[in-house]
Amino acid sequence: MRMENKLFIYLFQDDISVLLVEKEELLASATLCHESKVKGVACCNIVQLKNYFSPLPKLSTIIKNYFYSLSFTSQLLSWYTMAQNPNMPQVEAPGTLHPLWVRCDKSDPCATAWLGVETVYSGNKTSGVKLYTVSCKGPTGDETSFTKLDELKQEHEKRHHASTVATKGYAQYNLFCSLKEESMIFESQSSVIASLTWNNVEKVLECPPLSSKASLNIKVSVGDMRSPLYQTYKEMEFLLVSALAEGLRTGETEWLEPMETQSAVDLTRALIEGIAAVLINLCTVCAVYIARNHQYKSKTDAIAAFSSMVIARGDLDFTEQLWEKMRKSVTSYQDITECLRIVVKAVKLGKIKPWIHKDSNSTLSKLILQSYQQQIDAMPLTGLTPANMLLELGLDKIRKDFINYLVGKELTTLNYLRYYLDTEVDLQEQVMRVRKLHHLLEILGTCSTFLSLPHDRLFLFTQSCLQYYKTSNYDEDHVFQLQIKPALISYFYEKEQPFSWAMEVSSGQGSKEVKTALYLSDKPLVDHISFDLDVPLDESVNGESEKMFYYRTMVSCSLISFT
Repeated sequence: MRMENKLFIYLFQDDISVLLVEKEELLASATLCHESKVKGVACCNIVQLKNYFSPLPKLSTIIKNYFYSLSFTSQLLSWYTMAQNPNMPQVEAPGTLHPLWVRCDKSDPCATAWLGVETVYSGNKTSGVKLYTVSCKGPTGDETSFTKLDELKQEHEKRHHASTVATKGYAQYNLFCSLKEESMIFESQSSVIASLTWNNVEKVLECPPLSSKASLNIKVSVGDMRSPLYQTYKEMEFLLVSALAEGLRTGETEWLEPMETQSAVDLTRALIEGIAAVLINLCTVCAVYIARNHQYKSKTDAIAAFSSMVIARGDLDFTEQLWEKMRKSVTSYQDITECLRIVVKAVKLGKIKPWIHKDSNSTLSKLILQSYQQQIDAMPLTGLTPANMLLELGLDKIRKDFINYLVGKELTTLNYLRYYLDTEVDLQEQVMRVRKLHHLLEILGTCSTFLSLPHDRLFLFTQSCLQYYKTSNYDEDHVFQLQIKPALISYFYEKEQPFSWAMEVSSGQGSKEVKTALYLSDKPLVDHISFDLDVPLDESVNGESEKMFYYRTMVSCSLISFT
């Protein structure tokens, strides 16, 4: 079962346990016992099924190799039904039975892939069972072969004799794939999936109306070249992964290829010698920087992908400028030590009294502050001290970059960022918290520049992400969810084909509610059987062809009452 494609979307609303029969053997008894007491069945697995927003835990490869004829499966479900029927005391279950699902071999005319059964309760008493049938067909691009809405209603009414029925639609779109040119050039693990649900379906594959309920499921992997934060990623790469933080943690350092042609020592000397001129010309440098970013934005706007998202600041103090020089040029711990020795010597001799931000927290910043009062502590640059000092410079600078953007854009407050800005924890923990902030900004970059979401949505989403990462580990595979109005994203999906679409017909209420559903998906929802591909030889399934080929899955339900 591929729960990520939302098969059985209406069956599993809460965490439940399910019996999955793994291997067929002759049943020696007509009594279906509980869990390990099942007689004649090689084994049954109990697996926890999450609600339909979560994937099903991967099943063992063993059960993929065994499935059953429809006659055997029907017999098994009949025994289950008898064991639950209070009117048949001669067949009594030794307790509450879990719902039962059995794989089928798809050899019958309806191509049945699964049969399932679960107990229906009225209060604390068993009142009946629901029997489920899942049938599947291979991919096709011929929409005339899809089950029509009227046919689905007729199938439902034939089973349940309902006087009135309700219809509901589901659709999922991969918004990144709406950028066809970008998708062909870049391979990325990032995804933005729009999930929409609505009532009163009118036809198969209809576009969701603006009255739908919509949510975005956002997963962002850092390092995507399309990201507006790609340059920030390169800075983080040096700070966190390749050199400093990881090297200090493991003792093994992989130095990045230097981005500057001059050596780190020469760049440091030049910075010290020209610090006065740099400070005088700071306004000019900022103006040029802003102009360049404006030019870059106008170019990228034409690509219909990401626009610019400026994180870098123009008010870099001396230690931040030093960090910029060193991260682009150092290739060894000796480089770091020599550069910092030059700086410390210049500060102690009073050759420079550079400007630094008053809230700077690095060891070098504190040393410079002391120089203002002519009181400088001894600074032995031995062992790992220089590397730790450079790591502090990077953390200080990047934190200020992130604060400048998040607070400057009024997406949060310093109070909400207190956890991420805490410098009292050890350096490695500081590194991890800054890394979380970077991931959060990558997500916001997707929402603000690619999706162009309004400020009120971004504000609430920012608070949600900040709260999540306060208690959760760093995880690029985590999917963040954002409720949204369809009108804000209709531009992306209204001319696209969904990769997953479904409609269901329902009647009844509460435990007696029954549904019949059709699922169309770009990938098979059942993985234990093969399909005949109804695809022209010159086209691959959902490859470069603009025509979408859908696997078809029908789920029907029957209610058997014991009263």
